[in-house]
Amino acid sequence: MFDASATAHSVTEDVLGILTGTFAASLGLYLLQTSGAVTGGTAGIALLVDYATSWPFWLIFALVNLPFAVLAIWKKGWDFTLRTAVSIALVSGWSVVHHALLDIAWMQPVYGTLAGNLLAGIGLLILFRHRASLGGVNIIALVVQERTGFRAGWTQLIVDLAIILVSLLVLPWPAVLLSAGGAVLLNVVLALNHRPGRYIGH
Repeated sequence: MFDASATAHSVTEDVLGILTGTFAASLGLYLLQTSGAVTGGTAGIALLVDYATSWPFWLIFALVNLPFAVLAIWKKGWDFTLRTAVSIALVSGWSVVHHALLDIAWMQPVYGTLAGNLLAGIGLLILFRHRASLGGVNIIALVVQERTGFRAGWTQLIVDLAIILVSLLVLPWPAVLLSAGGAVLLNVVLALNHRPGRYIGH
C-alpha cells in the first residue's frame, strides 16, 4: 500500500511541472494556430475568436477563462484555482514568446494539427498531475471524473467536438474535419493516461 504523503510533489516539482506543462500546451496551441486549425475547450474558442478578429490570442485566452474561475473556486478550492490561474497566465505568456522567437512561415496542416494536439494533451496531462488545469472544460471534466468516475478525457472530447462543429462558421470543412481528428487524439491521450488511482503523486 502506498503512502500518499510520501509521494506528494514538492514545491519545486510543482513549479517545474507547471512550467513544463504550460510550455508544452502553449507550443501545441501555437502549432495549431500556425496550421489554421482549432481544438476543443476554451483554447479552441480562443483560436476561433483569434481567426475571426484582430485580437491577440493571449488576451482572448485569458478573457475566455475568466468566467470559469468561480466554478473552480466552488468545486475545486483555492489551491487548484490559483494553480490554474497561474497556468492560464503562463500559457498566455508563452504564446507571446513563441510568436517572438519561433517564426513559422508555413506549417503542413496535418502535421501541425496532430502534433499541436499531441503537445497540448501532454501539457494538460502534466498540469492535471500537479493539481492544475487550463480552465474551462478542463475544470468541468475533472469535476465530472471525481464525482462520477467518468474519465476526464471522454467528457472533454464530447464538449470539444461540439466546439469544433461550431468552427464550421469560421473555417472551411476540411480544416474542421482535421481539427476534429486532432481533438480526438488530444483526448485519447488524457483518457488513457489520467485515470483515478493510477497516478500516486499529489
